[in-house]
Amino acid sequence: MTCPSPQYFSQILKQWYEQHKRALPWRDTTNPYYIWLSEVILQQTRVAQGMPYYLKFVEAYPTVQDLAAAPQDDVLRLWQGLGYYSRARNMHHTAQLVVENFGGRFPDKYEELLKLKGVGSYTAAAIASFAFKEQVAVLDGNVFRVLSRVFGIADDIAVPASRKVFQKLADELVPPNAPDTYNQAIMEFGAIQCTPVMPDCLFCPLQQDCFAFNKGMVQELPVKSKAKAARHRFFHYIVLEFDGHYYLRKRLEGDIWQGLYDFYLYESESKDIDRAAMFQELAKAGIDIKDSQLREPHKVYKHILSHQKIMAQFYHFKLKSRLKEEVVKETRLALYNTEKIEALPKPVLISSYLKDAKILVHL
Repeated sequence: MTCPSPQYFSQILKQWYEQHKRALPWRDTTNPYYIWLSEVILQQTRVAQGMPYYLKFVEAYPTVQDLAAAPQDDVLRLWQGLGYYSRARNMHHTAQLVVENFGGRFPDKYEELLKLKGVGSYTAAAIASFAFKEQVAVLDGNVFRVLSRVFGIADDIAVPASRKVFQKLADELVPPNAPDTYNQAIMEFGAIQCTPVMPDCLFCPLQQDCFAFNKGMVQELPVKSKAKAARHRFFHYIVLEFDGHYYLRKRLEGDIWQGLYDFYLYESESKDIDRAAMFQELAKAGIDIKDSQLREPHKVYKHILSHQKIMAQFYHFKLKSRLKEEVVKETRLALYNTEKIEALPKPVLISSYLKDAKILVHL
């Protein structure tokens, strides 16, 4: 068999797309802000999960100027539940750069878009082609899969060097007259026709031209080496309550959930907690819980991230007095009422506990 020509390949995909494309709001616009917003939200997120977030962000921040002017805590709170919070922080920072350095207008060239923080080659190509019809190819997981199967490319897509191989082919295939439609088509084709596990090969318009189908290698392509084993972490949260208020602190850089709020954390090396060591650390930090009422943890919360598996328990202490000012300063803890806590951006793990413990009832 021979590989399909670029003209034939793009034509087949565009015809398929016109018949099968999903109605998605960001496809009805050439506004680069809305396109950028959708692409950031949909990174590592399914369309069904990302759609409500896209609609919420468009409603809350209808222009890039609105997003740039928003407090970061508000942006993170609206993002809560999507994960990969660095996307939200980069998105907020990029909005500010667009306003400050580009007068509120997104650059209209691929190379210029790449200079924006958080905008990689895929997102830059999407904005450039969808909003400005620049002849540049998108390359995401769906595109990798389609190209690997149809053209028989066995390079490991988890290896950075393989990107050059796929990018070269992708650039040769994108048509000059309709790069926006073609890019949408190949991504949609990978999302609903040439799927990872059970592709619809029986009704595929590229079946006769597909290397993987004809060689019986649909399940072998694309080649992707396994990711390293996930790191297991054991969190023990100290929930300090005083007079119906709770002590929380904002997480710093250098770890997960940067910029989100959680409780005082004691992290152990195993699931078997050494309570004496935990209480000793609290004492060193100046947190006196000797006469405090303790509510024992009633369950273990499990939270899975891309490369980490977290098991958490919560120890709820009712304090008889406020923490001393020097302790508050040293631990970065601050006292919040429940209304304020509800408005703070929090990891899903923390929100789940707050709901289960009936500390917050509106989550």
